[in-house]
Amino acid sequence: MLFYHARLFLENRFIDGAFETENGRFKAIFPGGGAEEVCRPGQSGTDLGGALVIPGLVDIHIHGSIGEDASDGDVQGLIRMGRFLAERGVTTFVPTTMTLPPAVLEQACQSVADARERRPLDCARIPGIHLEGPFLSEKKKGAQNASYLRNPDPDLFARLYEKSRNLIKIIDIAPELEGAADFAKENSRLCTISAAHTAADYETAAAFFDAGASHLTHLFNAMPPLHHRHPGVIGAAAERESVTAELICDGHHVHPGAVRMAFKLFAGRICLISDALRCTGMPDGAYELGGQMTQLSGGLARLADGTIAGSASTLADCLRKAVAFGIPAEDAIPAATIVPAKVIGCDDRIGSIEAGKCADFLVCDETMRVRQVYVGEKRIHLSVRDPHFLSGG
Repeated sequence: MLFYHARLFLENRFIDGAFETENGRFKAIFPGGGAEEVCRPGQSGTDLGGALVIPGLVDIHIHGSIGEDASDGDVQGLIRMGRFLAERGVTTFVPTTMTLPPAVLEQACQSVADARERRPLDCARIPGIHLEGPFLSEKKKGAQNASYLRNPDPDLFARLYEKSRNLIKIIDIAPELEGAADFAKENSRLCTISAAHTAADYETAAAFFDAGASHLTHLFNAMPPLHHRHPGVIGAAAERESVTAELICDGHHVHPGAVRMAFKLFAGRICLISDALRCTGMPDGAYELGGQMTQLSGGLARLADGTIAGSASTLADCLRKAVAFGIPAEDAIPAATIVPAKVIGCDDRIGSIEAGKCADFLVCDETMRVRQVYVGEKRIHLSVRDPHFLSGG
């Protein structure tokens, strides 16, 4: 398949060009190419009319959508999530669990592995699982269920890793918990270790990162604020170039000014995430989350005590909001594509438009509204008509 007259996002900038796909992968990229330069005799292609072409979005922190949740342990539910997300430009997602009993987490891990194997072609890719809990701080539990919190447990992690068929991509740990640094040292070779839901001071967080942790879950949320005398986990993460940081850019969790600050503080290291819940894509009402009830109203989900839970946005929403908040597209797009792909160790296959990588890409207009979605060069039928970020198929 040949596509020409495109504005391709290559090496963090847009250039005029064309590209060819074959067997689900990018075959060749032609900078500057129009039809006359790249079409061989007898070959036809798709004229994109100068539209923007960016890599498919990669959401590494998403609990659910369209009434489904990763913690349900439902293979078909995960596939329904993947189809919903693919229609909205998310071509890869990492189902994310909550703090729950071990048996529930084991089932969730097994279901993600099963869904990955059974994924249909019109479903977003499922490379693995993100465990948000149960090794988190009660002081900063946020929407996590305190009944199931516990200290890092290597034996439990080993069971979950086995159930996932070695597909745990990220596990969240509060650095101040007993055994946290040792856990990071022993397991950072198996998956990304992330600081999360933590009240850790600077020294404790620094030791955790130096032991092997390399990620920070939903920056600013469920952690102490950055203070000039107590820099805490944010300060420890910011000064280490190896540490990436997630950011929920839904317009509710983080102020636009803090979004702009985050992109400066963690230049080239921000991962935009949705942190979406099962209420995403659903009407206002009550929805379960990790054994607790949330109420969705006006695009914001809260627990009964008023605590903001995850979001009701997709990663496409968050990308467009980041640009609307003043983040240059050249910085925002990598934060939703290649940077998260690196965090989960999949950047050799996804996250950028390069020959040999999976042909996952979006055709967008100048406002970053998605016009077309391709997963493995298969065009996804867009059944939705959402004027905020989709213009239809």
